[in-house]
Amino acid sequence: MSLELSNIIIHSLVMENEGQLICRTRDQELAINASVNGLVEELQTSYQSKAGKGFGYFSQDEEHNSEFASLLRQQLDHELSFVDFSKSAAHLLANEVSKYEFAEEGVLLLAKYTWVASDYLLLVMLANKDTVMVTDELDISSSRHLDLSKAQLAARIDLTQFEREPESNRYISYVKGRVGRKVADFFLDFMGCQPGLDAKVQNVGLMKAVDEYCEKQALPATESKEIRENVFNYCAEQLSQGEEVELKSLAEVLPEPSADASFYDFVTEDYELEERFPVDRSTIRKLTKYVGSGGGLSISFDQKHLGERVTYDEQTDTLTIVGLPPNLREQLKRK
Repeated sequence: MSLELSNIIIHSLVMENEGQLICRTRDQELAINASVNGLVEELQTSYQSKAGKGFGYFSQDEEHNSEFASLLRQQLDHELSFVDFSKSAAHLLANEVSKYEFAEEGVLLLAKYTWVASDYLLLVMLANKDTVMVTDELDISSSRHLDLSKAQLAARIDLTQFEREPESNRYISYVKGRVGRKVADFFLDFMGCQPGLDAKVQNVGLMKAVDEYCEKQALPATESKEIRENVFNYCAEQLSQGEEVELKSLAEVLPEPSADASFYDFVTEDYELEERFPVDRSTIRKLTKYVGSGGGLSISFDQKHLGERVTYDEQTDTLTIVGLPPNLREQLKRK
């Protein structure tokens, strides 16, 4: 799914000899060509695939007023050029990063584009990486390039939602990082982003609703399994398309055992779920799998295998697995 890139620029955060972090800005936007467009598409795809993103918004409270949001509003109202907006944003980031002991050099990329009928602003902090290579003349040469694989500091603003629904609490999304939100604290603070919608809580609530809906309808195991698979397939498809869960459209793909057993009525009456919310990949896979880890042990298997290839003894707290995966069997044999 391609995107339409309208603006892109990069600025650099570098460490001076005195150990002070300064911002070196670019005076013109990057020319949009196949290479630049490909770069943004790669970043967009990588960002879209990252699990466990957080969601937030710009606070309208005077105490937490966001200077970044004010600059963004001026840019969207054409009172500020994209270049001037990006320069001010880069200086804001440099000032925020300087407050921390772990301040490091990097490149701030800002890209504005249209994707899936919405306008977005993507902000990514990228690291430079030195690479040694062999030239055509068989000489050794070093070069510097952007390390896209380690783009752990990134945020994306849904500009369409920001303008149409300013009261929303989830038009900003951001990568939380592998060790929790603290890694991204300064990145959120420089934007003035307040934590908003908790997508994981919404997804966990949906999973609970699906289980209890099946229980309340006293469905046979085969029908419960079908409903869970339908929910999983729907969520997975929405995720792959860059779309969100919509409770009404989800209810339409589920079979209704009786005329008064609407899943939509059930879930909206008894559960505090938004009408639409982002898909959390790690949560929805539990619809069709049993997953657990701890104490150096990780176990995952399809729910359909329970009672067949896999049995659980509650008294002894043991699992019995019949028919190991071939690659695991070979490893065990070698030991």
